[in-house]
Amino acid sequence: MADRGVDFSGIPKDLRDHLAELELELSEGDITQKGYEKKRAKLLAPFLPQITSVDLPLPDVQQQSSSGPTSGEPSPASSDRSPASPEASGPSSSSGGRRNRSGGARDDRYRSDIHTEAVQAALAKHKEEKMALPMPTKRRSAFVQSPVDNCTPPDTSSASEDEGSLRRQATLSAALAQSLQSPDYWINRSVQSSSTSSSASSTLSHGENKTQTQPQPTSALADILASTRIGNAHTHTLLRVCVYGRVCNRLPLPLCSPGVPVNSRVSTKIQQLLNTLKRPKRQALSEFFLDDSEEIVEVPQPDPNTPRPEGRQIIPVKGEPLGVVSNWPPALQAALARWGATQAKSPALTALDVTGKPLYTLTYGKLWSRSLKLAYTLLNKLGTKNEPVLRPGDRVALVYPNSDPAMFWVAFYGCLLAEVIPVPIEVPLSRQDAGSLQIGFLLGSCGVGLALTSEICLKGLPKTPQGEIIQFKGWPRMKWVVTDTKYLTKPSKDWQPHIPTANTDTAYIEYKASKEGTVMGVAVSKIALLTHCQALTQACNYCEGETLVNVLDCKKDMGLWHGVLTSVMNRIHTITVPYAVMKACPMSWVQRVHIHKARVALVKCRDLHWAMMAHRDQRDTNLSSIRMLIVADGANPWSVSSCDAFLNVFQSHGLKPEVICPCASSPEALTVAIRRPGARGAALPARAILSMGGLSHGVIRVNTEDKNSALTVQDVGHVMPGALMCIVKPDGPPQLCKTDEIGEIVLNSRAGGTMYYGLPGVTKNTFEVIPVNQAGAPLGEILFTRTGLLGFVGPGSLVFVVGKNEGLLMVSGRRHNADDLVATALAVEPVKTVYRGRIAVFSVTVFYDERIVIVAEQRPDASEEDSFQWMSRVLQAIDSIHQVGLYCLALVPANTLPKTPLGGIHISETKQNFLEGNLHPCNILLCPHTCVTNLPKPRQKQPVGVGPASIMVGNLVAGKRMAQAAGRELGPLEEEGLVRKHQFLSEALQWRAQTDPDHVLYVLLNAKGVAVCTATCSQLHKRAEKITSALMERGGLNTGDNVVLLYPPGIDLIAAFYGCLYAGVIPVTVRPPHPQNLAATLPTVRMIIDVSKAACILTTQPLMRILRSREAAASVNVKTWPTIIDTDDLPRRRPPQLYKPPTAEMLAYLDFSVSTTGMLTGVKMSHAAVSTLCRSIKLQCELYSSRQIAICLDPYCGLGFVQWCLSSVYSGHQSILIPPMELELSLPLWLSTLSQYKIRDTFCSYSVMELCTKGLGTQTDTLKARGVNLSCVRSCVVIAEERPRLALTQSFSKLFKDLGLSPRAVSTAFGSRVNLAICLQNPWICSKTLLRLMKLWGCLLTLTQTSCLQILPGVRVIIVNPETRGPLGDSHLGEIWIQSPHSSSGYYTIYGEESLQADHFNTRLSFGEPHTLWARTGYLGFVKRTELLGSTGDRHDALFVVGQLDETLELRGLRYHPIDIETSVSRAHRSIAESAVFTWTNLLVVVAELAGSEQEALDLVPLVTNVVLEEHHLIVGVVVVVDPGVIPINSRGEKQRMHLRDSFLADQLDPIYVAYNM
Repeated sequence: MADRGVDFSGIPKDLRDHLAELELELSEGDITQKGYEKKRAKLLAPFLPQITSVDLPLPDVQQQSSSGPTSGEPSPASSDRSPASPEASGPSSSSGGRRNRSGGARDDRYRSDIHTEAVQAALAKHKEEKMALPMPTKRRSAFVQSPVDNCTPPDTSSASEDEGSLRRQATLSAALAQSLQSPDYWINRSVQSSSTSSSASSTLSHGENKTQTQPQPTSALADILASTRIGNAHTHTLLRVCVYGRVCNRLPLPLCSPGVPVNSRVSTKIQQLLNTLKRPKRQALSEFFLDDSEEIVEVPQPDPNTPRPEGRQIIPVKGEPLGVVSNWPPALQAALARWGATQAKSPALTALDVTGKPLYTLTYGKLWSRSLKLAYTLLNKLGTKNEPVLRPGDRVALVYPNSDPAMFWVAFYGCLLAEVIPVPIEVPLSRQDAGSLQIGFLLGSCGVGLALTSEICLKGLPKTPQGEIIQFKGWPRMKWVVTDTKYLTKPSKDWQPHIPTANTDTAYIEYKASKEGTVMGVAVSKIALLTHCQALTQACNYCEGETLVNVLDCKKDMGLWHGVLTSVMNRIHTITVPYAVMKACPMSWVQRVHIHKARVALVKCRDLHWAMMAHRDQRDTNLSSIRMLIVADGANPWSVSSCDAFLNVFQSHGLKPEVICPCASSPEALTVAIRRPGARGAALPARAILSMGGLSHGVIRVNTEDKNSALTVQDVGHVMPGALMCIVKPDGPPQLCKTDEIGEIVLNSRAGGTMYYGLPGVTKNTFEVIPVNQAGAPLGEILFTRTGLLGFVGPGSLVFVVGKNEGLLMVSGRRHNADDLVATALAVEPVKTVYRGRIAVFSVTVFYDERIVIVAEQRPDASEEDSFQWMSRVLQAIDSIHQVGLYCLALVPANTLPKTPLGGIHISETKQNFLEGNLHPCNILLCPHTCVTNLPKPRQKQPVGVGPASIMVGNLVAGKRMAQAAGRELGPLEEEGLVRKHQFLSEALQWRAQTDPDHVLYVLLNAKGVAVCTATCSQLHKRAEKITSALMERGGLNTGDNVVLLYPPGIDLIAAFYGCLYAGVIPVTVRPPHPQNLAATLPTVRMIIDVSKAACILTTQPLMRILRSREAAASVNVKTWPTIIDTDDLPRRRPPQLYKPPTAEMLAYLDFSVSTTGMLTGVKMSHAAVSTLCRSIKLQCELYSSRQIAICLDPYCGLGFVQWCLSSVYSGHQSILIPPMELELSLPLWLSTLSQYKIRDTFCSYSVMELCTKGLGTQTDTLKARGVNLSCVRSCVVIAEERPRLALTQSFSKLFKDLGLSPRAVSTAFGSRVNLAICLQNPWICSKTLLRLMKLWGCLLTLTQTSCLQILPGVRVIIVNPETRGPLGDSHLGEIWIQSPHSSSGYYTIYGEESLQADHFNTRLSFGEPHTLWARTGYLGFVKRTELLGSTGDRHDALFVVGQLDETLELRGLRYHPIDIETSVSRAHRSIAESAVFTWTNLLVVVAELAGSEQEALDLVPLVTNVVLEEHHLIVGVVVVVDPGVIPINSRGEKQRMHLRDSFLADQLDPIYVAYNM
């Protein structure tokens, strides 16, 4: 390293201790190699003067001042790190010296020095318990955030931005210098190096050289074979199989080794994750009790230490009486008329331009005359006299920007004078605006069809190409009316507006967004409007002619009530400071107060904070004129610190402490409470310091012990004049709370809203509440309105608010406030990772409980490591302070969260995006292990207490039949035709060549559907003879030698097979290597050749050239191939004689296949088994010489090989062969062949069916037009060795139903290694069943849907308990055992290991039929008697295959089939193309192929975790997002999950993203 040569004896002891701590952190994985080097270099910098010039240390994340800044100046966190506004991330344009500001409604109002200290103290506790959280792995190409990252070489872990190339070179050369002398370097390198170039998650230092030397192919293969237990019946050899050009990598690792590859970075991280998860998080869970889905959830037991309310029942609090003033107008319009006539020159409104200078002033005279003109125009000029467009009482939308308050004022009062109901809404900026759909719901529920707007605003609205305003998403059709003065008509002299005395008719509608995002309109009656203005006038002591500065939105809430309505009632001069002005010049409102000597200012905490940040530019500001500074969001518990900090800064500028007046309001009840301006020198109201633990249980407890979890709240004054207030329980019936209990504030007042317009159902629950006492008796007849505010009444009837209903998160029965969590997250320093004002906190329901999600916007310059460090510290802080676990913490790129029109984060839209997978985070951390505490306790396996015989007797006594089924009898051979003496397939071909030489057995089609090759019985026989001659002449073979057939799918393969039979050698069919992907596919070929001890290879000339090519030599040793014979150039002479086996038990061929669990197994097929199998298929499928069948399968193993090569020769029917790879060139080939040849029976694989479903599903009309007709197809059988894929077969049937395909035609075959064909389903008797949680010997099994199968003739099936080996009853799940004359003879073994062979092929039941020999398939299933009748008239016994026993995942004491979990995962997001699951050290790993763009990769992580938790009650440990085609599949389309697992652990997948769930 760079510090070589340092004299450690000269270093102080505390520094040496610090270095030792760093070493420990590195060894425990608490710090990356890069971070370790930086910190070490920083500590040693004074002792290394020559290095300091290149080593730019990062600011130390852990370093925090424990004492907060003095109250007289802002803290460094809030000044130095205050983020930029939402629009511009750069410094403010108005001043070079000013710090950057934040945008958005949720801002540094949350900053509390006390809380920051508390969070730091909580984090300090965590530092001792080393949390080694594994960082996610992210592909370099995705999510590149900074230009420096772009030029980082892909093979080094990315450095953070502040390090230049100089630093990299210095570190690199230093590390290399050390590596030349240090043997430790090589050891570390082998442990840490990785083949994937991923991001900063790599534990490599920059200096480590990552070039890996390829091992020699020979030695690699030797290693494979050395680790393969040749004698073992299951030959555990690892392969990767390439199907249809899917690229898969070779993996030279022995499957049997239980350990992890040494150089695996992934497994190190999994180990870190396991270490993290081992820590006990929550109390132990009680025993799992019932299998019922509703009962599965762990029911939390009540904690006896939970604090409970102890006070007496609260008494309703009454506000002061509303005074009666003689000159108050009868209606607000009357007040405007009065001032318009008597005080026409008096200023009503001053608007500012973007620079903060006055733009124009609207006088009361102008306001009155323009409103009058608008009222006249609306009522008389929009339609005809007989059919006016608007009538009194109609609703009208007001669409005006915040920067144009005068137009809004005129429109609002014009509507009041015309007696139409104004509905102010935000200006829609685009068709897909955040919340646009909900605004549409509001307009629809209010019946709005007309919108008023200004000319400038109308021009700015998005238009169609024809120039019309676009139809906004979810909006009703709108007519737009421009209200600029030049378009208004002066009323005739005899027209006067009708101004009635205020009554209960609706005056205006104010919109309100609910927690779910629904926007509803709160109707305010004319009497409520007037009473509210009167109450505000009395509470705020407004006087005629005062000046008010309003920074709030004048379209709703406090900005409308004070700045538009009450101000006109009292002839106040309002100066409006729009949001755009505040962003450009945050001091503008303070300047206006100073210039105009304003008496009242109306602001939010955000405005206090911004002004405080920018105050240095304005030394001469004087705020002594203010008598009331109304803080509109003073009900937010975190407003207290902003108020204090603002007072500290501006007290020296004349601001008096008693003028700060926080208030509480709600859209339904309007103003709830406001602090009255105090007298000079009067005692300031007290604060409440509450315990957050108590608040989470809904009780008030003064915090005395742990200052870390305290919440300081300020009062919001007294209840409004003329109002009556109660506190009721927030959920359930409105029961009165106790005095020390937190509840929802409900208000009875004439000055509140009356209803949600057009929504009577919701109205009743909110506006017509009658509180009840403890006994449930109502308090009286008085109706109260729910305010949505949570709080309590303190001493002196002061109202305290601790949160809102919409921000309430109920987790495990405890309440948490979203704003409190935001404050804690922001107190985690440094906040250079995220923007302070752009954090959304919400909860989502997952597995029967709410889970907390935090989403924040990440700064573009934040490094991966900083972000992850910040996220893990937020987790710890929230856990310590709030005692609640976070479910998900996501960081999204800057400016991507949906915003409200005033710049705040649109919470419900953000939540919607999260749930739909449209959030596109750049960093995500999920913690299901820590916060999902209601999972049942893992189920223990029950010991079998009774013997198998007792179970059987018990079953019989209970009336249950044994679970066994059989196909029909094979019966004796018919005399004519294939006479008994032709018991060998080679003889059958010879007989057919003699008796019917010109009968065409095979037709091979190319991609164009043209027959490129045909074979009659005679041609096939003659070609087979020539191949026999070639084998005898060139091969030097003995009878019984194994010969590998390496051919593409075609007739050559068939001829070669029969040539081998004629020569007395054993054919072994092997898929040829893929020419474009030799490195992945050739080792598989080599392995089968070596394991089968082949003496010779038969192949074509092109393939022979490939085997000997230089490219092949890079993958395998090409010098040691056995004899290669090319069959393109054959001898002309016939062999002297054809071989006839002495007995039918002799071996006919070897069948090699890779199972889904990654095992290569070769099974032996005798001549007797081959003949019987062909006969069973002939009987089941009714195959005769006159029949034609179409085969679109891979012909290398299993039933696919039997149908391609054997069946036609035995039964004499014609087979039309369609190689599956031709389908990639022409997708309709298979279906058009079925139609053209009028095929009744066809066989295909799942891969073929999937290709057709995905590729042709949308083209059925085109196919129909081409004349494709599938009504001729009687049966379409899918050949597979797995559980039937019901979803795929049903999709196929539905998609091609329009082409005439019968829904009953599609069916499934089933075979296994021990018996290649157990079931060929008869399509006419098919049933499906839905199963949930079936018991399986002390475990549970989850499975969704499966399909029944009909058993082949000559096959008997019994269901057996795999542990006791005793038979099971009907419908019980167990292992499928079979007895059949066409079972395989055994696994192909060189030394013949009898024990395993006996175990699988010749095994006996422990009771029942102890003498019968059975073969174990290794598959789970059950037999169920159906209502259908078989051919004999008996009820049909159907076999249901559930899945492979080796493949089941045992998690939490239950058995899971991967396919079930994968089905759920594939449904989770539209971009998941395919998925696969496996387990590693009891962690569930989900690999998902991403079909969409890479920015969607991180969206999948929470959705996959959610769906698996919801549907399978499992917590996903690792989510891996990869490119399409990465999951390896074999030739039958089955996933190779074990290969995938090994590739993942060896870090060979090149994943887009790997998330480790905490």
